[in-house]
Amino acid sequence: MFFAADTPGVVDDVFKLITRFTLVGGTLWLVWGAVILAGALKDKNGPQLQQGIWQIVGGALIIAAAALFQEALKN
Repeated sequence: MFFAADTPGVVDDVFKLITRFTLVGGTLWLVWGAVILAGALKDKNGPQLQQGIWQIVGGALIIAAAALFQEALKN
């Protein structure tokens, strides 16, 4: 493959942008899971409680993966 001389800088910028959006998206996913969990606890709704817990776990995993990717970009 042929890349221009400045392409590594552009690729790094794109990866940093993707990582930033992934961190924000994971955080929003986690917060929305907390909202669902709070509503389920108030209403004592079992299926919604489970959904909120798994959404929080999913948001935490997204954040962890983005942080790991961000750390890999630094090196």
